[in-house]
Formats: sequence, C-alpha cells, structure tokens
Amino acid sequence: MSKRLSSAILALSGILLSVVCIGQAQHLILPKYIRYPADSARLINSLDSFLDQASGPNKDNAFVQQGYLPETSALLDEMKGMADAGPGKSNFYHCYLTNIGWLDSSDRIVQLSYIRVRDSTAILRASFKLIAYRQDNQYYFRSPLRRNTALWHRRTIGSLTIHYTNPPNYAWLTTYAKKAEEFDRKLGVRDYATEYYCCNTVQEGLEALGVDYKLDYNGYSRTVLSSFENNIGLYVVGASTTDSTIFDLHDLWHNRLHNVIPVSTINKPIDEACAYLYAGCWGLTWEEIFKQFKKYMGDDKDWLAAFTDNKNFGSGDRYHLYVSYVIDALLVKKIEKEKGFPAVMEFLACGPYQADNENYFQALDKIIGINRSNFNASVEKLVEDEKFPN
Repeated sequence: MSKRLSSAILALSGILLSVVCIGQAQHLILPKYIRYPADSARLINSLDSFLDQASGPNKDNAFVQQGYLPETSALLDEMKGMADAGPGKSNFYHCYLTNIGWLDSSDRIVQLSYIRVRDSTAILRASFKLIAYRQDNQYYFRSPLRRNTALWHRRTIGSLTIHYTNPPNYAWLTTYAKKAEEFDRKLGVRDYATEYYCCNTVQEGLEALGVDYKLDYNGYSRTVLSSFENNIGLYVVGASTTDSTIFDLHDLWHNRLHNVIPVSTINKPIDEACAYLYAGCWGLTWEEIFKQFKKYMGDDKDWLAAFTDNKNFGSGDRYHLYVSYVIDALLVKKIEKEKGFPAVMEFLACGPYQADNENYFQALDKIIGINRSNFNASVEKLVEDEKFPN
C-alpha cells in the first residue's frame, strides 16, 4: 500500500465530519478543509458534469479533454458503478472530493474517493485521480497516464508502441507485434495504433492510469486495463515484464477481435475456438491441443454428445481445455477454407452462448450446411482429416 493511500485512509474520518456546498454539484460531497481555488465553482460544476456523463458511452462524455480519450476511457470504465446503490441503497457509496492541487500553469490534480459509513466505520470503495484542464469557461478532465509515464522508455514495432521502466523480452514483443498484424489482416481491418504500458505490479498499473485504490483489485497479482477509442487500442498491464503471459497470443486474439465485433454479439465458445486455432492456449500450440483432445476422446465418436457435455480435458481447472472449443475450431477451419474468413466472422457473431445452442446451429447450418442430424459424420471427418507430422 502506497504512502498516499495510507494517508488517504487516515483522513477519511475527517472528510466525513464537515462538508460545504459550492455551486450546484449533485454527485460530489465537498469537505470544508479543502483549499478551494478562486474558480472552484466552475471547476466543481465541470467535474460534476463529467461524473454525470460517466455512466454513458465514454466517447460521448463532453468533459473529456480532447486528445486523451483512450486512457480516460479506460479510467472511466474503472469509475463506472462506484456510486451505484444496491437493494434498499444499503451499498451506496458517496463521492467525496478529497483534493484539488496545482500541477503547472494549465493543469490541476483532482482526487475523488467513494466512501460509505457502516456502524460508524468509514469504508473506502475506491479513490481516483484526474487531471483538470481549463479551456475557455469550463474544465475538461483526463487520465494522468501520460504524465505519470512521461519519463518511461518507449519502443515501437510496427503499429505497436510499448512503454516500460524494466525492459521486456524483445523476442516476445516482436512475436506479439507480428501476430497482432496477422490477426488484423485476417479480421480485415487496417492497421491501428496500439499503446502498451508495461507496469511492474498491479498497483503500479492502477496508479499510472489514475486509480489510487479500488477494492475490486484487493489481492490481485496481475491485471490488464484497456480501451479502444479513436482507432487506438490501449492496454495498461500490471504484471512483471518477465511474465510471458503479458504477451499472451491467446488473449491477443480476443483483444483484436473485440475491437472489430461488438462483444454482445460474439459467441464465446466460437471465440475461444478461434483462439485455440490461431494462437493456442496456456502455452500449447493448436497441434498440441488437438493431440491431447484426440487422446482424451479415444474411441468415443458421439461428437454431438461430447460437444454438448463439453468436458474439460486440460491438466486441471486452472489450465482448462474444453472439448466443444476444439470441435468448434475444426468447424472454423473448414468454414474459412471453403467460404473465406468473412463467413467465420458471421459464425462468430451468431450471438451469445445459449444452453440449447439454437442460434449456433442455425448459423452453422446456414453457413456450411452442418446441423444436428449430420453433426457426428461431419465432425468425424474433420477429426480424421486433421493430421500433423510425427
């Protein structure tokens, strides 16, 4: 826990003791002890409007400073729902303004804490830090990410720029960048910039973005905070640069796909199947996954039942591998070969997983003519045709 966080927690009781009203703020509680600047009413009203629009689409928030949407969008995602009330409003957290300070002639730092009181005890839900920038008659807000990482090293490979303090494994980085370009070509999208902030710990990643503390991340050993705005993919990774999983190609597939197709329309098992096929999983290649799958299935040829049961044939719950994902991967491979990748995109976007897989089978039948009645024979042929060198 950082010294700043410790100080903030010690000050919570003082924050709750006295409040002053300035302007027409609806979302903020304003303690008396803060040294409010001369234009505090303008700043607070702008901040209140920023928070009022925080529940909507991040790109539509009129109080985000221009040119800083990607990182501010990632921060806004972390702020969403902090003041939401549960049943009977028993879990309601109030937003306290905890600090306003000068950074330089144009920027001010603004800190917020979401707090509630239970049995006379103050409970901290989250604390956030924003930079406020005055332009004309109002303030605009942004994440402090660029300011916090201004002195970090940078390295660019293709359209990928990585920011770091400890050098990453450049072989991993190069493979990652090339695979991102391969996925983008497959998905039919033009190159877009990717900004990758390689932090060393979860707390460093959170603080770099502007999250001083958030209860949700208590005990986490790694995390990724991300956004995709203005044709820029942004990732703030809280994990050691010696951890190979920060350049995980399986997750990279999901990231690139989700920037192209709305997640709400994606069939997750098909998405996972594509990741198996194009990027592997848990450090295993598609060849290794398929060989494990075939050994697990043995003489069982009831592929429809196996698909429905979807057993885990991996080495455990943590390193899971699922039967239906492999079957889906074989079907994806067939669809791509015979119909092209746009047909795979149609299959991927058949809608969220349904217990009866009705939407799945409707799409599969429409695209490639495979349905429940011919599923076993079709999959059996695909399994037998999938061969690798010894």
